[in-house]
Amino acid sequence: MRATTLIATLALTGGILGASAALVPAFAQSAAVNQASQQQTLTMQQVLSKLEAAGYRDFEKIDRERNKYEVKATDAQGQRVELDLDPITGDILKTEVKRNK
Repeated sequence: MRATTLIATLALTGGILGASAALVPAFAQSAAVNQASQQQTLTMQQVLSKLEAAGYRDFEKIDRERNKYEVKATDAQGQRVELDLDPITGDILKTEVKRNK
C-alpha cells in the first residue's frame, strides 16, 4: 500500500511540475509583449506635441486608457473636441465635436 501511495504521489508531483514548466514560458512571453508595448507607447508630452503640431490647443484633459489616449482640446477652427488617439502612433482614431467656442 505504501508503494501505491508513493507512486501516486510521484505521478501527481510530476504532473504538477510538467504543467508549471509549460506555463512559465507562456507567462514570460506575455510579460515580454506587455513590456515591449509599454516601451513603444507615446508619452503624454509626445501626444500633446503631436496635437499642437496639428493645430490643437487649450488642452483641458488628457487621459491614458488601456488602448488609447483621450484628449479634450480646441481644434484649429475653434471648436471644443474630444479626441481618441492611438497610444503607439498618436494617430487620431475618433473626433467628437463637443461644442463651438
